[in-house]
Amino acid sequence: MSTAASRTRPTGLAVWLVIAGVVGWWAAFQLTVEKFAALAEPGTGASCDFSLLVQCTKNLDSWQGSVFGFPNPILGLTGWMAPIVVGMALVAGARFARWFWWCFWAGIAFAFGFVVWLISQSIFDLGTLCPWCMVTWAVTIPTFYAVTVHLFRSGQVTASERVRSLAGRSMAWVPLATIVSYAIVILLAQVRLNAIPNIWQTIVG
Repeated sequence: MSTAASRTRPTGLAVWLVIAGVVGWWAAFQLTVEKFAALAEPGTGASCDFSLLVQCTKNLDSWQGSVFGFPNPILGLTGWMAPIVVGMALVAGARFARWFWWCFWAGIAFAFGFVVWLISQSIFDLGTLCPWCMVTWAVTIPTFYAVTVHLFRSGQVTASERVRSLAGRSMAWVPLATIVSYAIVILLAQVRLNAIPNIWQTIVG
């Protein structure tokens, strides 16, 4: 490609992908362990059950927790390996074809959409906030924003030089977009579940 953005190694994105992948994988691993423990000893609460609001058990036992016929954390155990591998490859200097970036973005977009749906189900249907689930939400959201912006700035999406330049500058706004997204989730949880006082009581209690 002829653009400077496409010739420059996206080190910041690469490092973030590795960090997000490791954090997301660890959260999925912890939820998988909790699921195995629940299967081994039915009726026992998960170690991440802190209150009626902040807990893992209700989420793991719900149909939403096994949408595809198996526990959702298994998706995380497999899916979060992709950002780790891609991030490490980018750090090492690898370059990927356009079709690869589009496939990678499709996976990240699916994860983002799935997380948005799970957030809505958790807040409006289950009435719980799963700690490890929230860790997954926290890294999925900025990863989607960052990869999407990178597709434009690197020229993977056919666009004018002006659009690519704008996308390059927009990467600096990903943290702000992430914070706004977090704020929206917190606001919904507060309105629906009165989450802030309940979580504070859980912490100090």
